[in-house]
Amino acid sequence: MPGMSAALREIAKDRGSALRHAGRRGARRLEAAQSAALAESGPSLVVATYNVHDCVGTDRRYDPARIAAVLRELGADIISLQEVGGQRHGGQLPDQAAFLAAETGLEIVAGPNRLYRHSRFGNAILTRFPVLAVRYIDLSVPGCEPRGALDVDLAIGAPGAGGEPAAGETVGGNGAGPVLRVVATHLGLRGGERRTQTSRLLGALAVNGAGGAGGAAGAAGASEGGASEGGADTAILMMGDLNEWRGRRGGIRALDRELGHAPAPRTFPSWCPILPLDRIYAGPPALVRDVLVHRSPLARLASDHLPLRARLAWRAAA
Repeated sequence: MPGMSAALREIAKDRGSALRHAGRRGARRLEAAQSAALAESGPSLVVATYNVHDCVGTDRRYDPARIAAVLRELGADIISLQEVGGQRHGGQLPDQAAFLAAETGLEIVAGPNRLYRHSRFGNAILTRFPVLAVRYIDLSVPGCEPRGALDVDLAIGAPGAGGEPAAGETVGGNGAGPVLRVVATHLGLRGGERRTQTSRLLGALAVNGAGGAGGAAGAAGASEGGASEGGADTAILMMGDLNEWRGRRGGIRALDRELGHAPAPRTFPSWCPILPLDRIYAGPPALVRDVLVHRSPLARLASDHLPLRARLAWRAAA
């Protein structure tokens, strides 16, 4: 019976699709369980990523002070920021990067500001640790908005940085102590654009001596500013707005292969989060733990994204 055969084929197709999805979910759960089972050693850090939307809140009000208050709520040692703007109205309002640094008591590293829709904004990193080196990775794709990544080496065990050196970290050649390589980025809106940017980003990390879980092959686009201060085993912390809401599509698969699977809780829009746009990745020997979305009443108002917060730990020696 033709009708019955068609129905059976449709049922079989649906069942096969369900089994494939179940298999992928099972693999992700297994991967997460294996990561959770890894023993930790030494102290940990609090890290966060936050798209501040040029300090314009969901009420359309420009208010850098609200963003600064949310940053203080996070209590993080290292924060990746996206869409940090420059001065407004001819310098009558403060430079956002300098203002947020002053209000949080953290050091700011700001990347090049890009002109888009008559505004200038870019990536930045707030940190309580000494900065050893700063590089910029150009991720711009022709025909799309200008994009990039801020690539910074931090001396997380240097005198005055607070805390003891983290176990397993590489000691920089300048004697500053353990080095953590931090990359803050904001990827594009199109799937193909994000794949190109991810490939370029991983290639630049590999060229500059930061080995991930699998050692990314070289790709087009090198970082400006020289090589990393750490060695080949320097841990990588990569955070930002990856603009990927379709599971592991775009460049997410490549990032997962190189840096390990990253949790993807929903962070956008802040008043009713339904899309997991923001991620926190760490390459060995670092581990990302306790990932959570910061959902304070002020955070729901201050930007169109909610901050993503996590604990950065280190694997115990085998």
